[in-house]
Amino acid sequence: MSWLVKSSIGRKFIMSISGLFLILFLLFHMSMNLVLVFSLDAYDMICRFLGANWYAIVGTLVLAAGFIVHIIYATLLTLQNRKARGNDRYATANKSTATWSSKNMYVLGIAVLAFLVLHMMQFWYKMQFKEIVGDHTAIVEGSLLVVPFFQNPVNVVIYLIAFVALWFHLTHGFWSALQTVGLNNTVWMKRLKVIGNIVATIICAGFAFTAVYLYFAY
Repeated sequence: MSWLVKSSIGRKFIMSISGLFLILFLLFHMSMNLVLVFSLDAYDMICRFLGANWYAIVGTLVLAAGFIVHIIYATLLTLQNRKARGNDRYATANKSTATWSSKNMYVLGIAVLAFLVLHMMQFWYKMQFKEIVGDHTAIVEGSLLVVPFFQNPVNVVIYLIAFVALWFHLTHGFWSALQTVGLNNTVWMKRLKVIGNIVATIICAGFAFTAVYLYFAY
């Protein structure tokens, strides 16, 4: 099993699996956010159900591990590719097929990571983390934090910009991950790119719609 860590193919495989896992989480998180559009009470019920319960803590740890693994292997592969290609950093077998997002995946990843840290400070820290450590200032009713936050237009704009970066990262990352795990023939390549665009659009549009809705609805 050492090839998963030492070889380029193994590293790409691990990064792809962790990336697909994170996409599933994004779909869940986006769906949870959309509940805010229909019912604040239902959203608060979900927040209470998760909260500091053991299964939510386990899920958080697994999710954190997924992010860490994805970031580490993305960094290793980026450094490896840059070292191998030298000055011709973006050399490909067919340069005309290299998209902007494929050339800037690591930069986009850093932008998404920076947003993730900001997001966790603004929400996760004030909700689940404080509840875990027994801080009485923890916010259990999620809507009491989320709705006022998106009443600030600056916050809405920052989040919308982050969703654009996430969209570009996902459009390439989704089909690239599936290609790495084996769906790499000519027929499926075109289909995966279309599916990747659809999945990325659904996720980012769902997040963006919720943010904009909360700004105008309250």
